[in-house]
Amino acid sequence: MNHLQLKKLLNHFFHEDIGTGDLTSQSIFEGQNCEASIVAKSDGIFAGAAVIKEGFAFLDEKVQTFLHKKDGDHLRKGDVIAVLRGPAAALLSGERVVLNLIQRLSGIATMTRQAVERLDDEQIKVCDTRKTTPGLRMLEKYAVRVGGGYNHRFGLYDGIMIKDNHIAACGSIVKACEKARQAAGHMVNIEVEIESEEQLREAILAEADVIMFDNCPPDTVRHFANITPDHIKTEASGGITLESLPAFRGTGVNYISLGFLTHSVRSLDISMDVALTNQSVEECGYVNS
Repeated sequence: MNHLQLKKLLNHFFHEDIGTGDLTSQSIFEGQNCEASIVAKSDGIFAGAAVIKEGFAFLDEKVQTFLHKKDGDHLRKGDVIAVLRGPAAALLSGERVVLNLIQRLSGIATMTRQAVERLDDEQIKVCDTRKTTPGLRMLEKYAVRVGGGYNHRFGLYDGIMIKDNHIAACGSIVKACEKARQAAGHMVNIEVEIESEEQLREAILAEADVIMFDNCPPDTVRHFANITPDHIKTEASGGITLESLPAFRGTGVNYISLGFLTHSVRSLDISMDVALTNQSVEECGYVNS
C-alpha cells in the first residue's frame, strides 16, 4: 500500500466528515485521554491495519496504536483487532471514518478468500476488476490481495484492453491490436476480449498477449483455453458468481476476474468500544506496533 497516497485519502475523508470541527467532541472533552478497543462483531478476514495506524495518528500524533491482528488474519466474533490510547477527542472524531474503511476492506478480503477457496484451483488466479468504489480503488485492490487474490489493471493508464466496442469502432481485432501496439510499444501488454471461436482465432493471429473469454460457460472456457497457444495468457470473466465458481475449476485458464469482489461485497461488522482511563501505556502492558 502506498502510504503517501493513503495519507492523502485520509485527509480527504476526514475533511468530508469533520469539516471545520467535531462539534460533539469539542464541546464535551477538555483534554481527557481514553482507551478504545476495535472489535470484530462477525467472522471474516481482516484488512486495514495501516488505516487504523495512519488514521488516528493523522488526527493526533499522541494517539498510540497497539495492533492485535495483522492484515490477512482470520477474525472471530469478539476478537480485539486493535487497542488505542490517546486524546478522547481524536479517537471519537476519527472513529467513523476508520471503521467505515476497515469494515469495507475486511469485507472485500473476506469475499476474496471465499472465492479463492470455492474455486479451489491453484492453477487459476482470482482477480479483481475496475468495478471499484470511486476514490477507494487503491485500498479496495489492496484488500483483494490481502484476501489471496490478484489485481487486474488499476486503470485505463496501465494496460490495454480491447473490448467489443473498440473492435466495432476500429473494424477488426487485428487492426485494433496493430494500432495499439504501435502507440504503446513493447512494454505494455495488450488484452483482447472475445466471445466466439472466430474472434479467438483472430486474437491469436493478432498476437494478443492476453485473451479474455467474456461471458462464456465453463465448457466453452475449457475449449477456448485448449486451443489458445501456451504463450498467450487466458482469462475468463463475465457472469461468474461465487456459486458458479467451482464449475470453472480445471478449465485451464490462467485468470478469472470477478467484479463482485468489490462492487457487491458486504462490509464486515466491526465496532469501537471506548473507556475513560488514567493508566499509563506501561501499566497496560502493550507493545506499540
